[in-house]
Amino acid sequence: MVQITELDMLIRLGLGFFAGAVIGIERSSRRQIAGLRTHILIATGATLLMLLSIWLPQEFQSMKNGDPGRIAAQVVSGIGFLGAGAIIRLGNNIKGLTTAASLWLIAAVGMTIGAGMFLAAGVALVIILVTLIVLGKFEKRFFPSERNKLLEITFKSNNPDYQETLHILQSFGIRILSMDVDQGIGKGKEKRRGTRLRLFVGVADHTDIATLVKALKSNGKIERLEMKEKY
Repeated sequence: MVQITELDMLIRLGLGFFAGAVIGIERSSRRQIAGLRTHILIATGATLLMLLSIWLPQEFQSMKNGDPGRIAAQVVSGIGFLGAGAIIRLGNNIKGLTTAASLWLIAAVGMTIGAGMFLAAGVALVIILVTLIVLGKFEKRFFPSERNKLLEITFKSNNPDYQETLHILQSFGIRILSMDVDQGIGKGKEKRRGTRLRLFVGVADHTDIATLVKALKSNGKIERLEMKEKY
């Protein structure tokens, strides 16, 4: 059985630090909650625990039931708690899933380095970078993320023509998920002429809201317009 020397441990811990730093820098550049320091600590910690898993049976050869995979299995389970902490729910919108996945995968890279599988760890590191950087740009270009919002449009007329408004929304890539119409604004004696259109919409992150509002108000039929997060 190949013995792990102190030099091997230092090299592997250094590589674990490097792997965590590479992915951590990418996540920090995108202002994610789990950034540089978090990824470094997870990758280095996973490397250290994998080294410990291998070293214990090597050092205490009298341990007949020594299993190098036992600690590694606990690392895989435990990293889920950190991943869950990186996920944020904002109303109907969820952020942090990619960072949670990168935490889980960088822990796997750290354990792989700790086990001495440098080629596999290197390939995995390249795959992570390609996924986060190259495929990230591809995903934003063709499958932009969006937020769910409640759009309320008040028209001056009781029987407005919605088609132009809906056409403008669709031209900006707004997905209309549901629509509700109220004719006459207010209640009882305070009820006055007008129509309120409530739209539950999906708005892409790159949408220019100011230009959208200007386009909607350009026809002069809209009295009031309000857009807010849907909770």
